Amino acid sequence: MYQRILIATDGSALSQKAVKAGIELAASLDAEVIALNVVPRYPTSYLEGAVVLAPSEMERVEKQWAAEGQAVADAVKKAGEAVQVKVEALISISNSTAPSILATAEKYKCELIVMASHGHKGFKRLLLGSETLDVLTHSTIPVLVLR
Repeated sequence: MYQRILIATDGSALSQKAVKAGIELAASLDAEVIALNVVPRYPTSYLEGAVVLAPSEMERVEKQWAAEGQAVADAVKKAGEAVQVKVEALISISNSTAPSILATAEKYKCELIVMASHGHKGFKRLLLGSETLDVLTHSTIPVLVLR
């Protein structure tokens, strides 16, 4: 059915449920997993919440965020290996989460995207946006959303 599954994770508790379900599905289908954590770039404008830092300090912060993001993706790899599922752990450095997820799914020829929905509603959803909704809206492959 599915040969390659992309699991998008941010490391949150809800996301961990999606990781667990995605790995279990991959194990049952003998599928490979692409684990993806999208790491934001350091904000550059005041409106994005930037604190003015020297360029070298911004670079240090971005490297730290990338290392933390890779650790999140590597944790998925470790969980997959525990049940004999082949997992490639990746990060994407971008402020555009949904497009990064979709581009990675396309690049690696994934046939399913597994991710969590954080369930924000009302005004909070309007302010925060919904990466899950963007993926659902623009994906050309099936998306499994877990809550």
